[in-house]
Amino acid sequence: MSTFTIFLILIIVVCFLLVLVIMVQNPKGGGLSSSFGGGGSQIVGGVKKTGDFLDKSTWTLAGALVLLILASNVALPGKFGDADSKLLQGDEIETTVPESLPEEVPAPLNNGADQTDSL
Repeated sequence: MSTFTIFLILIIVVCFLLVLVIMVQNPKGGGLSSSFGGGGSQIVGGVKKTGDFLDKSTWTLAGALVLLILASNVALPGKFGDADSKLLQGDEIETTVPESLPEEVPAPLNNGADQTDSL
């Protein structure tokens, strides 16, 4: 397995965990912590700390996702430096010039009606 494949698998796992952690949270502050203890008034069994854990794990997973994406960019296979444009290099540019130009350019057909008269 290449390094890029390992990073890709880790990115998918972190994304899945991030979705799970976000889905467990309630945007109004209830979420998992309120289902265990009923709000924020009871701190028995570390229920209040459940919300803190979910908040910290969200930020940790988001930071890990950004770092994995940046690290995977370094591990991309292939040489991308050789993909410069041929126009920038100036080598092997083919210029085509027609061998002969047409003798006469045919005039556009006028149907007898002037376009400025119709306005």
